Amino acid sequence: MASIKVTQVRSGIGTKPKHRGTLRALGLGRIGKVNVLPDRPEIRGMVARVPHLVTVEEVES
Repeated sequence: MASIKVTQVRSGIGTKPKHRGTLRALGLGRIGKVNVLPDRPEIRGMVARVPHLVTVEEVES
């Protein structure tokens, strides 16, 4: 199954509470934190909510 690597590149401070909650749900919380997640529609939807705070790379597993 394919995976994606999500890296937080900007701070969640000053963003909407829903955006901060989405970062926490993705397993992020500070700049530079990286999490490898399965490439599923639910995860892609969460990433689509905070594209200005994270970068996404596809990982071969």
